[in-house]
Amino acid sequence: MNQVALALWAQIVIAMLVLAGAALALLGTIGLLRLPTFFERVHAPAIIATSACWCILTACVLFFSLQGKGLALQPVLIALFIAITVPITTIFLMRASMFRARQAGQDVPANISHGAPSGKKNF
Repeated sequence: MNQVALALWAQIVIAMLVLAGAALALLGTIGLLRLPTFFERVHAPAIIATSACWCILTACVLFFSLQGKGLALQPVLIALFIAITVPITTIFLMRASMFRARQAGQDVPANISHGAPSGKKNF
């Protein structure tokens, strides 16, 4: 396979994006390990995973597009699937954990989706 040598500016941009994605992934891992409760720990990997993914996949799009074979959009599909599935999975994990915590009688925030007085708005 013939590879085209990338310009120095492209190599620098791609390297910076990959390093930024790796640093964000490391930050999310540290947050997962260091935060004390499940409800705090679930946010770090969810938010950071999406940001790190976008950085690394942007670098992939640049790298493969600059190789001379046209615009590479496959990594964009991966990023879109991750951007859609990570928040949904996080919501389901949070709801399941809140349900279990309520069943165990632990102190958790009140359920605002049921039983709110009709005159009050839930924000």
